[in-house]
Amino acid sequence: MEVNNGGGEGSDLPESISSVIPGWFSEISTLWPGEAHSLKVEKLLFHGKSDYQNITVFQSSTYGKVLVLDGVIQLTERDECAYQEMITHLPLCSIPNPKKVLVIGGGDGGVLREVARHSSIEKIDICEIDKMVVDVSQHFFPSVAVGFEDPRVTLHIGDGVAFLKAAPEGTYDAIIVDSSDPIGPARELFEKPFFESLAKALRPGGVMCTQAESIWLHMHIIENIVANCRQIFKGCVDYAWTTVPTYPSGVIGFMLCATEGPAVDFKHSINPIDADDSHVKTKGPLKFYNSEIHSAAFCLPSFARKNESFVQKPPPPSPIPPPPPEPQALSSLPRSTALDSRPHHITLDWSQCHNSPRRSEQREGCHESPDLCTSETKDLQV
Repeated sequence: MEVNNGGGEGSDLPESISSVIPGWFSEISTLWPGEAHSLKVEKLLFHGKSDYQNITVFQSSTYGKVLVLDGVIQLTERDECAYQEMITHLPLCSIPNPKKVLVIGGGDGGVLREVARHSSIEKIDICEIDKMVVDVSQHFFPSVAVGFEDPRVTLHIGDGVAFLKAAPEGTYDAIIVDSSDPIGPARELFEKPFFESLAKALRPGGVMCTQAESIWLHMHIIENIVANCRQIFKGCVDYAWTTVPTYPSGVIGFMLCATEGPAVDFKHSINPIDADDSHVKTKGPLKFYNSEIHSAAFCLPSFARKNESFVQKPPPPSPIPPPPPEPQALSSLPRSTALDSRPHHITLDWSQCHNSPRRSEQREGCHESPDLCTSETKDLQV
């Protein structure tokens, strides 16, 4: 991250709290050139360097405590609910009774907190590469990291890519990839081999969700993600988005995919978590997600809908059956099946006219035409 004098000589602000105006934190990155979102820093709470990244926590004046990794905001106390709830419940509410879930990344524990709201789930694995992120989150963000306290959770410290490759085929009902931006170590989590490992680890009809950048800033990245996923996931591929004020451009997207198997329709919740309040005591109430916003998240602005990457291609049409053979002309039929041109005789029994429902209305006519009322049979030549 670029630095502009931090807080000056002797300041207690580290260089990663650099800002255009001293005392303000600003995100500056090549992923969003020419712009920066700034938060006023009330107090620096923590700054350290792990084996993988710089980790900073500060108290802001408007968004509560803020977690920053390598100069990029990961969450704030005020708006973390939007990201954590949507990346979790969009996939889990789209399938019935998920039981086994894997979280890759997510060391702050927020996704775990949301996964644990689902009572059907029996096992939650999380693979986070940086133990310091877990420790810092548990200390400074206990309401977020509460997910680690769930007895169904098993924490694995290590490389998520390697963990996924080693997972037995068809292990999980759902996988949630809570990764940072696709630069540096996280780049691997946006490439085709990783998506192939995701699909392999899911059961038929299993689902995965990964953060998929901003439609305002990263269309070229999103196009590549969509193209890779459509080659690999044969069930369903969809893109959703939501608002997170402290993320670049104020929005973040999600790539949702399903493997071939039982049909999945991501746009309609079939497992509504907002109807279940049994988790409120330990996890707190839902602050952002509900069934209506679930469906609305898949409504794209016109400029995105015009992008061919987002257009779901219809399945190829069924083969058109050949037309039935045209009826043959009579002259072409064999002699045995052609109509005989000789006169035919039909025998009519005129006694049936007594049973006609109009018989009573024609009694007078019978006197004028006695032949119509006779019981004798007549032969008519046709």
